[in-house]
Amino acid sequence: MKSVVAVELSNAVKILCLTLELWECSVEALNSFKREILEDPSHVLSNWNFLDFDPCGWPFIACSVGGDHVIKLNVSGKSLKGFITPDLYQLSGLQELILHGNLLIGAIPKEIGMLKNLKVLDLGSNQLTGAIPPEIGNLRSIVKINLQSNGLVGKLPPELGNLEYLEELRLDRNKLGGNLPANSSDSISDTRGMTSFQGNCLQDKDVKQRSAALCGSTDANNGKFSIAGGAQPAKGRSGNPKHLPTAEVAKSRTNKSKPLWLLALEIGTGTIVGVLFVIALFVASQKWKRRHSVRIPWKKSLSTKDDISIYIDSGELKDVVRYRRQELEIACEDFSNIIGSSLDSLVYKGTMKGGPEIAVISLCIKEDQWSDDLELSFQKEVAGLARLNHENVGKLLGYCMESKPFTRMLVFDYASNGTLYEHLHYGEACQFSWTRRMRILIGIAHGLKYLHAELDPPFTISNMNSGSIYLTDEFSPKLVDFECWKTVLSRSEKSSGTVSNEGAVCILPNNLEGRHLDIQGNIYAFGILLLEIVSGRPSYCEDKGCLVEWAKEYLDSPEVISQVVDPELKHFRNEDLKVVCDVVNLCIGPSTSTRTSMVELCTMLESGIDTSVAAEMKASSLAWAELALSS
Repeated sequence: MKSVVAVELSNAVKILCLTLELWECSVEALNSFKREILEDPSHVLSNWNFLDFDPCGWPFIACSVGGDHVIKLNVSGKSLKGFITPDLYQLSGLQELILHGNLLIGAIPKEIGMLKNLKVLDLGSNQLTGAIPPEIGNLRSIVKINLQSNGLVGKLPPELGNLEYLEELRLDRNKLGGNLPANSSDSISDTRGMTSFQGNCLQDKDVKQRSAALCGSTDANNGKFSIAGGAQPAKGRSGNPKHLPTAEVAKSRTNKSKPLWLLALEIGTGTIVGVLFVIALFVASQKWKRRHSVRIPWKKSLSTKDDISIYIDSGELKDVVRYRRQELEIACEDFSNIIGSSLDSLVYKGTMKGGPEIAVISLCIKEDQWSDDLELSFQKEVAGLARLNHENVGKLLGYCMESKPFTRMLVFDYASNGTLYEHLHYGEACQFSWTRRMRILIGIAHGLKYLHAELDPPFTISNMNSGSIYLTDEFSPKLVDFECWKTVLSRSEKSSGTVSNEGAVCILPNNLEGRHLDIQGNIYAFGILLLEIVSGRPSYCEDKGCLVEWAKEYLDSPEVISQVVDPELKHFRNEDLKVVCDVVNLCIGPSTSTRTSMVELCTMLESGIDTSVAAEMKASSLAWAELALSS
């Protein structure tokens, strides 16, 4: 009996582990999908909380009856702009992938062919480019494919003829060429009633195709496409006017009989029109040259000579100061004054000539690792940071972008009093009184309130902790997103080859609004930050463990709530402490749906905490009295 129970228990554990592994892969795939979206104007993905292990409750996602697989991802008509992540193959149970009516760019990832259970693939009405990957032919369960109204090119993969369950195939309004594929059973031909190939460049007389001027003429001998040009003389025709058609002979004779004054007038008019046309071309070229252009290598094309230009055309970026590397190198003492570092970047401190102190963040990446996707993300990040203007938020002064040596830098105004982390854990407690701590946490709340509620679209700090809070000489906090490189680098190299190399990408003002938002994550981090300020403990340490877990036993117990306070502090207000603990509970609650907005949290702190001069004087007088008695 015991052995049977043991076997059943072992099987249950295996099933649980497998389910957890599946969910981990699913969450990672959805996280990758969200990262690859450059713009989400309606913030439809902002409620995807990756702290939750179960995505079944997220918007636009449906799960199986048993809740062990994501079976449907349907985000249609939401104006999402970005790339389709190849990591969607990790959704092994996915049956429907519907991204119709967005602004998705780049190529269709070949990894979609690994979704063996997929029945519906709808990527219609986007801006996808490149060829249809032949791996689509591996979708043996597929019933419907809709790729209409994109910019797909190349020949139709013959593997489409292997899809025996395919009932609907929509490929109209692309630029596909070649012949219609069909296997011996003519499976695609059998679905012609629910199939559309119109508006392509196919060699099919029964389907209305694009004109030769729009997609090129087809050489019947080799099946290749060539750009339509001037008419070639037919075989057997010579240059002798005798062999010209009657209409052409008449036209030739008419031209010979024109009077000289008429010919002179035509020549003069043609000359004037030609000069005006040349002037117009010159003016247009000068305007185009004034655009900022960055040429970067096209790493995934078949030819190493191919490259792509990304042009900036935005009023927002025009107002951002662009520094030269040389002047930043002088200000930062030959880039020797390093005040911070990570795997991705270095942070330098410097002083501009006759100007303010600055903090310069330099991305540690080689030119051959840089891609069009990363360049686009960098420019968007500059535009996003440049619009921040609040006394409790770090100010972006400008950026540096040079090719020799390869340089990508951001320049911030520097708060010279160090970080909040340094003062809490390495500073002197006498300089960090209770009232000062209360003013700092209210200042942080003001900064987050501005970022979340007063900006459109909102802005979030990539990695908010006490190390990202810088203090001025007056101990006023400033939120600085020195981890913004994470946003840039999250554009994986896998998608850098998904932009067509047939032209340039133009960044317009309305394309500069997108940024990954994690408002709920910021609010949760704010709760931890409040605990760190009050307790003087780091958010995590090896000997004491997680700060949140340690504090939970005190937060809901008024009689022991004072145990949370930093033992270095001899005086604090119990009323203030209760308000802070109430806010902490709202921030770190298990359900994101019950978390209060920063507007309400800021109001609670401001109305419930006394940071007046009188409170400071009272605390100071008690401290002096205690010191006198002890001496």
